[in-house]
Amino acid sequence: MVDFLRVHQASLWLIGVLSVIVFIGTLVAIPILVIHIPADYFTRRKKPLKSLPQGHAAVRLLVLVLKNLAGIIFILSGIVMLVLPGQGVITLLIGLMLVNFPGKLKLERRIIEQQSVLRAINWIRLRARKSALKLPRKRPHIVKDNAS
Repeated sequence: MVDFLRVHQASLWLIGVLSVIVFIGTLVAIPILVIHIPADYFTRRKKPLKSLPQGHAAVRLLVLVLKNLAGIIFILSGIVMLVLPGQGVITLLIGLMLVNFPGKLKLERRIIEQQSVLRAINWIRLRARKSALKLPRKRPHIVKDNAS
């Protein structure tokens, strides 16, 4: 074991430094990103793509690829932070909001409906004087009686 540590000392230091950088980076980035989520993000039917440039198709594609790449990095960081110090679930949610895939909205809503996640996000927003996130109303589950 000691030999392993000696041989891989530089790699272990690099991993440790990168972990600290990612941790501090998320402590800075997550509140900024949470503040910029529109309050009605989870109640909208369709998401506007206003943030993407309207110019050349290659520029739009590049921005889309970079946005999805950033989302994947946040998702991977969030997964790591589930077992290491950090805001894992919120980081995962931000990453999911950045990537594009079928069923994304349903998964985002499922995460944001967790009281601890919603409470943490709205606390950050409140401190920045932003309104709380609006959630869609839950429809009551009606059981049909087949006996009649």
